[in-house]
Amino acid sequence: MISNDDTIAAIATANGEGGIAIVRISGRQALTIADQVFRCPNAPPSQRPTHTVTWGHIVEQGRTLDEGLLVVMRAPQSYTREDVVELQCHGGVVTPRQVLHTVLLAGARMAEPGEFTYRAFINGRLDLPQAEAVNDLIRSRSERAARLAVEQMDGTLSKQFKNIYRNLIALAAELEVVLDFTEEELSQDVAAKLIRQMETAGQEIGGLLTHWQDGHRIREGLSVVITGRPNVGKSSLLNALLGKERAIVSHHPGTTRDVIEESYYIEGVQLRLIDTAGLHRAEGSIEQEGIRRTYEQIQKADLYLYVLDASTPLHPEDSIHVLSLPPQRCLLILNKIDLGMNIVLSSLFNNLRKVDASSFLGIGLEEIKQEILEIISHYIHLQSMPETIISERHYHLLNRARHEIRDSLYFLKENHDELLAAHHIRNAVQNIGNIIGNDITDDILSSVFSKFCVGK
Repeated sequence: MISNDDTIAAIATANGEGGIAIVRISGRQALTIADQVFRCPNAPPSQRPTHTVTWGHIVEQGRTLDEGLLVVMRAPQSYTREDVVELQCHGGVVTPRQVLHTVLLAGARMAEPGEFTYRAFINGRLDLPQAEAVNDLIRSRSERAARLAVEQMDGTLSKQFKNIYRNLIALAAELEVVLDFTEEELSQDVAAKLIRQMETAGQEIGGLLTHWQDGHRIREGLSVVITGRPNVGKSSLLNALLGKERAIVSHHPGTTRDVIEESYYIEGVQLRLIDTAGLHRAEGSIEQEGIRRTYEQIQKADLYLYVLDASTPLHPEDSIHVLSLPPQRCLLILNKIDLGMNIVLSSLFNNLRKVDASSFLGIGLEEIKQEILEIISHYIHLQSMPETIISERHYHLLNRARHEIRDSLYFLKENHDELLAAHHIRNAVQNIGNIIGNDITDDILSSVFSKFCVGK
């Protein structure tokens, strides 16, 4: 990461039209720069106490750019634990950019993605899991994801990581002491104690890994593929669930030739509804590509809404397609019941969830939502959501640590090789240390903070 000796600035609010935009400045020269670009009654910004708001004008070489507010937050009582100044100007595209340009001309440099949070981490205000939670909160796509991010920002997850880290450090220290003893001198009680400590550490890590899939699905949303043969009402179903005309609907088969994805929320959980091309033998290259993409989405989906035209007899291809899907993750939608109920399902479909529906009349939509909720409750513990959810980075490091502990146990229990056991425990300590930010490399830090937006 770039040195934090200089003063940085960026627009901290989203681009586009809005009532207010914020230009954030952090660093040793923040207040000096504020004196240059902000004119206000009485004392200049650098002479004002911390956590005060001042009205005035943002200026560039004597020319007024905008009327706004200035917020002073002196170190260490700020997000970065440096002197921070925030200029609140009118929103839009032009004015915030002009204000930022003025601040940069006055001596600040443009902040890198995530650099404000990086400085909060470097200066000890946040540990690494808390810093990652800031980005998780910004990128939250559902209420549940946001709630879990706030829990992590409060340090709930960090406490668990640090507890595991401390226990492994103590275990490593005890193993180092054991190395001074001969095999004859090492009592069975000491060996049994070390084994119990390793097993406890492995169980704690295993408990965190158990919730990995929950976290991934809550953060990214569950993929719900709407599939079936052409002209059965897949796009109509998408539009009906969303309550808007998102996909083109036509009586001519093959209207949908590409994947259409929209977000949909049930009980605070994000679903990614994916409308796909109808499954059939395509002749043209465009239709073939559309069907290839359909199968690609089917391979990755968390659950399936397979749509049938209830007004016509069951097509033989439907049986082949439906029976190839995991039954516990598939919901049959018998659509177009307003045109008659002429479909007859074989006993092969008895173990599948089914809903009679009419996308055109809005029949069955609530039943579809309830069935989806019932299916996803098997994947996410909706009523007893865990307090902490690990990220993908945490998952891989925890998994490595668990393997190192298993190897250490093997060498201690089976081979009575305390040297190799200690080596693997040290590796486990390093992996957990990388999670909380101890002895972490610049490459890892760059990878973590580069995922942030500029201004945070």
